[in-house]
Amino acid sequence: MSDTMEVYLQPTTTIDCDHAAVQAYVDKHIETGQSDLEKAVALYYAVRDDFRYDPYSFRLEEESFKASTTLEAGLGWCVPKAILLAACCRAAGIPAKLGFADVKNHLSTERMRQQMKTDVFHWHGYTSIFLEGQWVKATPAFNIELCDKFGLKPLEFTGREDSIYHEFDKAGNKHMEYLQERGEYADLPLAEMLSDFDRLYGPEMAESFKEHSFDKDVAKEVGS
Repeated sequence: MSDTMEVYLQPTTTIDCDHAAVQAYVDKHIETGQSDLEKAVALYYAVRDDFRYDPYSFRLEEESFKASTTLEAGLGWCVPKAILLAACCRAAGIPAKLGFADVKNHLSTERMRQQMKTDVFHWHGYTSIFLEGQWVKATPAFNIELCDKFGLKPLEFTGREDSIYHEFDKAGNKHMEYLQERGEYADLPLAEMLSDFDRLYGPEMAESFKEHSFDKDVAKEVGS
């Protein structure tokens, strides 16, 4: 493997693929003899469905983004879940990086829009995985129970093509619209992301999220 690819296998502060809990989780979900593609697909579905999507777990301290932290919590929003998948892939010897985009959630609720002052989710996170000679996008944010309950199309992942948010839900309602790509990174660009959040959402947003917990209304806030 080339030196340039090695950076996508290394542990970082948040992509702590060398953490014992991350390695144990990976070992639980992959088997000896599987191809990298088979391993990545298995890890994608594990992270997608074992960890409940919770936009109100939105925290901005560096510790909250660590893969090992998400493992312990059992839930997360899009960025921590993308980081966890990246860490799992790296722990399995598969190059992975973090990708970000701005998306418009046409199904976000009034409650979420009031808190965010917008229906645009800046710095939506996904995982980019190197498989069979190409980088493919994987979006493990929405667990299957949430999709089934609220009529969303679950995101499947084959390892051979991008798995990104659906434009429409099962009923044909407009759901997610990609506005712009922000690029892909070997590590979490936390300072840049926090600067944008402060400028675009205001410093009070993160504090307001701490006042809420996950409930059936919050489960509809499927934008991050």
